Amino acid sequence: MSVDPILQVDGLSAGYGPVPVLREVTLSVPAGTIAAVLGANGAGKTTLLRTLSGLLRPTGGRVLFDGADLRAVRVEGLVRRGLAHVPEGRGIVAELTVDENLRLGGLWRRDRADARLAQDEVYQLFEPLARRRRHAGHQLSGGERQMLALGRALIGRPKLLLLDEPSLGLAPRVTAQIMALLRRLCDSEGLTVLLVEQNVRSALAVADQGVVMSLGRVVMATGAAQLRDDEKLRHAYLGF
Repeated sequence: MSVDPILQVDGLSAGYGPVPVLREVTLSVPAGTIAAVLGANGAGKTTLLRTLSGLLRPTGGRVLFDGADLRAVRVEGLVRRGLAHVPEGRGIVAELTVDENLRLGGLWRRDRADARLAQDEVYQLFEPLARRRRHAGHQLSGGERQMLALGRALIGRPKLLLLDEPSLGLAPRVTAQIMALLRRLCDSEGLTVLLVEQNVRSALAVADQGVVMSLGRVVMATGAAQLRDDEKLRHAYLGF
């Protein structure tokens, strides 16, 4: 596994209008790893992902992705560079079929043959989607919708996946399956994941690094195993 950071965030600040949310956030994510971003509601976790994916303009700081400064790159440019964002709420097009949603994820790709291959690979990863490929998005279960949102992101063969609350509203079994898949993709494909997750135990079970946020700041960044196994740290930063 490479130890070089594919994502380097230095002093990142952002907010909504005059209201600051992120306050000089600094973190580093090595390639091929999972970094779990943890913290209470309102800590700034979703705002961090929105800023990294270009949906929100930063007011200060710097973001380097794969060695390139992203501050002047448009959202579509970020996607072409290998950054994918799956927002909270899954974000599929409910009126389109599973197959159409997946094809939508690869429309920007010039290599049409590989885009089709990537779609076949998604069906292999998510067998429930293969069985329901002609069904509309609104006909899917919550777990299937999460699989579809994740699969659509993977069509672009991203280097870095920003994933916001993938377990929200899902059964524990489905959550475990998705977390295990993320770990497998990192280990076998070199995918890097920045994971925002309220299910702390599930996140730390698959993550390499735990990044704890509070009131828009990073208050701790350490190995996931250390955070998971150290009762004092868990009580101090995560409340359990």
